[in-house]
Amino acid sequence: MAAPSSFTVTTASEPHRVRTRQIIRAHPEVKQLMTRTPATFWIGLGCVLAQVGLATALRHQAWYWSALVAYVVGAFFSHTLFVVIHEAAHNLIFRTLRANVGVGILANFPSIFPTAISFKNFHIKHHVFQGVHELDADLPDWYEAKLIQNYSLGKAVWLFFFPVFQLIRTLRCREVVTIDRYVVANIVAQLAFDAAVVYFLGWTALLYLFLSFWFSVGLHPLGARWIQEHYLTLSPEQETYSYYGRLNGVNLNVGFHNEHHDMPSIPWNNLPKLKAVAPEFYEPLLAHTSYTRLFLQFLFDQEISLYSRITRRERGTATLRDQSVPDRELVNS
Repeated sequence: MAAPSSFTVTTASEPHRVRTRQIIRAHPEVKQLMTRTPATFWIGLGCVLAQVGLATALRHQAWYWSALVAYVVGAFFSHTLFVVIHEAAHNLIFRTLRANVGVGILANFPSIFPTAISFKNFHIKHHVFQGVHELDADLPDWYEAKLIQNYSLGKAVWLFFFPVFQLIRTLRCREVVTIDRYVVANIVAQLAFDAAVVYFLGWTALLYLFLSFWFSVGLHPLGARWIQEHYLTLSPEQETYSYYGRLNGVNLNVGFHNEHHDMPSIPWNNLPKLKAVAPEFYEPLLAHTSYTRLFLQFLFDQEISLYSRITRRERGTATLRDQSVPDRELVNS
């Protein structure tokens, strides 16, 4: 089978809101899983302190020790912090918006770049307009897919520079609000943190934090998460995939992606319970069990390219104000 040379275009609506209605109809008890998890704040704070502690320990070491520790250890802390930011983006930690924004900004600190609140703004639109090219920044750009295609070296370079490609993608989503007071607060707080790290710990400490972030979302087995979620690696029809592997224990069940899209009001600690409550909806779906295997499959399987994604031109009835809480809205109605 040849690698796709264009995105798969569908006229069908995204699958999750349909399944949300079906699950709530079949299992109204899932309402009990729509809670908030304040303990996520403490997990995030612990990861921030761990990263600052490691940066402090490495501040007088050669740069290559920072690179090694960042790849083997720091990337995992950084990725977990990214999941904390994700939970805050869905307001799943505390009740108020400001409190969740504060947690997101705190969890952002070791990542060096002020991305937490911008991520929130774009990520919610990914849920609402999954596969719509001008609104879903999770989709590769047309030029991006054409440039990388299905070459192993190209895909490795793409994963290594994934944060850069992700940033460029946001430029096409012109209808998404990019600057608000919370984004400004994120930028100011992050710059203050970065300056404090350089002043008190030095540039080597900042390098360690930067590399931890860079590896956690790029050329690393953890980077397979971006392939796992929506790339057509196991079927040309199934649009979203979950991961049921050991790294869910480290990264706050981030692999339960079908479950999360179906019920975005359920926090990370309850997603396995959702799967257990509604097994008839999830057991038939294809899923991944190894990030390392998927990482190597993506790199070396010539039948997989950046075009291996489903897109749609129709936005449906959703509006730009939709905050992606269809499960909570259905239950409340």
